[in-house]
Amino acid sequence: MRHAKRNQRLSRPSDGRQALLNSLVKALVRHERIQTTHARAKETQRLADRLVTLGKEGSVHARRLAFRILQDRTLVKRLFAEIAPRFGDVSGGYTRVVRLAFRRGDGAMQALLAFSRLPALQPAAGAGPRPAQAPKKRPAPSPTEAEETPPSHRPKSLFEGLRALWRRKK
Repeated sequence: MRHAKRNQRLSRPSDGRQALLNSLVKALVRHERIQTTHARAKETQRLADRLVTLGKEGSVHARRLAFRILQDRTLVKRLFAEIAPRFGDVSGGYTRVVRLAFRRGDGAMQALLAFSRLPALQPAAGAGPRPAQAPKKRPAPSPTEAEETPPSHRPKSLFEGLRALWRRKK
């Protein structure tokens, strides 16, 4: 029986599961967001939150514990210097899992795992602020176009337009 067993097995033996989670956390620290299955994202979220907590602590021992998982000095530096300071005023919830569509091949639920506070985007070098542009105005429809398509038959959204096409085919 699996009483008080919190982690999911992910259809792998324990060493394969640990290697998978470590590589997903490495990718998360490197890219700040990753796309994977929902079950893997939920398990990786637990490990990533623990690493951010170690990063907030900042001790040598915490760095060594983080290195056990990340196995890369540059990733440990990035975790402690860039990622963990963003969450200095928060005591949890460093990552978020957003559900995406089902995967086409096997129907697995996909998810996006990302840090909840992403860095601000920096403008490209030499690019100044863009001047405000006036919104483009569409020309008013001619009276004949307005008469051809009455407003009641125009689709209000993409899905209503698709529904109308589906009904016509039947």
